[in-house]
Amino acid sequence: MINVGIFGATGYTGHQLVQLLARHAQVRIAFATSEADAGRMLADVHARAPAIRLVAASDAKLEGLDAAFLCLPHGAAARTAVQLVERGVRVIDLSADFRLRDAATYEQWYGALHPAPALLSEAVYGLTEHARPALRGARLVANPGCYVTSVLLALQPVVAGRALAAGATVIADCKSGVTGAGRTPAQYLQFAEVSDNFSAYKVGRSHRHLPEMEQLLADWGAAPGQLVFSPHLLPVPRGILSTIYVPLAAGWNEARVRALYAAAYAGEPFVQVLDAGALPSLAQVNHSNLCALGIAVSGQMLIVVSALDNLIKGASGQAVQNMNIMFGFQEREGLE
Repeated sequence: MINVGIFGATGYTGHQLVQLLARHAQVRIAFATSEADAGRMLADVHARAPAIRLVAASDAKLEGLDAAFLCLPHGAAARTAVQLVERGVRVIDLSADFRLRDAATYEQWYGALHPAPALLSEAVYGLTEHARPALRGARLVANPGCYVTSVLLALQPVVAGRALAAGATVIADCKSGVTGAGRTPAQYLQFAEVSDNFSAYKVGRSHRHLPEMEQLLADWGAAPGQLVFSPHLLPVPRGILSTIYVPLAAGWNEARVRALYAAAYAGEPFVQVLDAGALPSLAQVNHSNLCALGIAVSGQMLIVVSALDNLIKGASGQAVQNMNIMFGFQEREGLE
């Protein structure tokens, strides 16, 4: 049994995390923080939430704490992580603060100096299925973004397997439910703006998730600048569906590609490669920690459709999955 704390428990990912950890047989929630709602019960903020009284971060008791989840804005998360790591608490950060290895790249995309550059080289990028060995001894884990998880799980086999055509452009056409934008009020997220609507934003090479994707794709062998990322806002509460177009190298056909994906995800508890002719939907994955992948090949173009729940496999569920590996628990614990 381990003691965990959740910093920022009233946002969508924080609340989802509390729900998952409350049913985890190996976890005791020591505290959950909120600056705006300190002193209130979490159920006063989110209906059907576990009976937990929220505290301010300054009142969180760190003695005996084994792990902490940071569901905080970028900048604030890094500053909190420094304090926790120095006390021997293992940290899983759901913000963007430790996803990029280079402080200058972080400054370019997030518009601020990195608060803890000394920790960047230590942080383990927690794309669980491709990070297990490093996760086991990690003190600090950077949980991937939700769009990023859907795209990277879909692309890793074809990129690492050298099936991508040299110099080709990969297009990731992604759609997310509105919880992916967080809980902070904004006009474009209001019901009257979202309902009966469907919109694109920050298309091409302008979204903050782009360098995070390219960092991993480069690790697997892709050249810089090969990815075009076009996100869209769906008029639904949750879920991400990404359709990714990948030009194939000569000699690759659907049978070879399917064998590549089958080998990459054989035995994975939370990645499902669908049978030929089947494509995933949000209904298939929402409220679960599953990422479902559908594969089709048209000529020399591979089309991968990737679906997941942005709050679970794209955020809090993957964070719990990472924690399970870090502490030697069964990977499915708390997630099924």
